[in-house]
Amino acid sequence: MSGEVLNEQDGNGTVNRVIRMGTRKSQLARIQTDYVAEKLKALYPDVHLEIVPMSTIGDKILDTALSKIGEKSLFTKELENALERNEVDLVVHSLKDLPTTLPNGFTIGAVLQRESPHDAVVLHPRNSGLTLDTLPDGSVIGTSSLRRAAQLKKRFPHLEFKDIRGNLNTRLKKLDEKEDYAAIILAAAGLKRMGWEARVSQVLGPEDCMYAVGQGALAVEVRARDCDILQMVSTLHHSETVLRCIAERAFLRRLEGGCSVPVAVNTEVKDSVLSLTGAVYSLDGADSLKETMETSVDPGNKVEESADIQHVGVTAHNVPQCAQVAAEKLGVDLADLLLSKGAMEILTTARKLNDAR
Repeated sequence: MSGEVLNEQDGNGTVNRVIRMGTRKSQLARIQTDYVAEKLKALYPDVHLEIVPMSTIGDKILDTALSKIGEKSLFTKELENALERNEVDLVVHSLKDLPTTLPNGFTIGAVLQRESPHDAVVLHPRNSGLTLDTLPDGSVIGTSSLRRAAQLKKRFPHLEFKDIRGNLNTRLKKLDEKEDYAAIILAAAGLKRMGWEARVSQVLGPEDCMYAVGQGALAVEVRARDCDILQMVSTLHHSETVLRCIAERAFLRRLEGGCSVPVAVNTEVKDSVLSLTGAVYSLDGADSLKETMETSVDPGNKVEESADIQHVGVTAHNVPQCAQVAAEKLGVDLADLLLSKGAMEILTTARKLNDAR
């Protein structure tokens, strides 16, 4: 039967459900999946969770910058294939790896409370105590993110930026064991989850480097038709993170951005007001457009029926629909504002230049 969940009988004849969780094989992916598994186990002690690790295209192609491979689902496609074939029941992702349009039949059933969404500077040990401002002229910074490079080139013109690929362990090894890089830029959330906060010498605030859409948040992807699994994982949703990430994803989807264009965001919720700052950049950071808009996400006294409505791929029954609609509209409206000021020209040029590199 499609969407069937395995059942096992224990010695007492009790039927225990087995839920198979798909994950990438990297150490960080496993840590993130174990974290979600622990949360589910605490809520549903009778469920048996089986973790199924697998490799993705992004894990296999390690000698090419992500933006050059031109595939939006680099770290998700194989996992989704397993979900489609019923080999797993849910998949744990870093939300920023998930395209803003999901394949038919899939939905994001949970967006967990966000870790810091900011980027962090990790210095080569010889540069201990320095910052991006105080590193010597011509120092080489490793990042394969066009978004990070575009913003930091503009902000720190005395530095040079070069691609660096590989998972977190590989990139740290490349930094420490060679003399190629003075520092590398990584997501603060990944470093924290790996227990490597001690390596963070500087966290970059929005004035230096705005973050990627969905950065710092974990997402659980499920088959949209599996109502029981969807119901189970929905308890992991964190309302504020859901609303921020819906706005961010709607902004990116309207701009048709992906790995191959420099798009950055900053969101916050304060007193039931969601504010979104979004920006697009040329590859060298010289051209940019940046605007901020806000909207109320206060549901007031409205009583709503639970609806199976997806907002940029997210299904969140336990977050007020009116707030989700407002968050999605905010993202679209901000993108439209940037598009009216010439964002598409900046992004098209960036894409062409990146393809020609």
